[in-house]
Amino acid sequence: MTAEQLAALHERCFVTPRPWNAAEFRDFLASPLCFLRCEAGGFVLGRAVAGEAELLTIAVAPEARRSGIGRRLMAAFDDAAKAAGAEQAFLEVAIDNAAARALYRSTGWSEAGKRRGYYHTPEGQSVDAVVMTRTLADGGRA
Repeated sequence: MTAEQLAALHERCFVTPRPWNAAEFRDFLASPLCFLRCEAGGFVLGRAVAGEAELLTIAVAPEARRSGIGRRLMAAFDDAAKAAGAEQAFLEVAIDNAAARALYRSTGWSEAGKRRGYYHTPEGQSVDAVVMTRTLADGGRA
């Protein structure tokens, strides 16, 4: 997927946090620390450094949700992160994004903390983020 295609899908999937634009995706993709895995209807973007991986964003087209794409992208993230030498992974997710939190829990992630007021809605409201973590070294998936 091109940076423009990633941005277009991200815009369809997110309000909070705000969707990323093509320039932001280009910047991530230019980094040797970042990795992108795509599937028809979705993508996952991560980065790995010093034994840790961060799931930067995952997006699945609204019409393609609940079809297994998210779960396959999470597995692709795990594989890419491990290939990059990561043993531990983390992410932040909006506290009110119940669907994403359920996907993460079902793929072996656990809640490790909160970041108060981490995200902001278009209306200017603050939304907490839940920090989630997952050990990758075990090689298993939930």
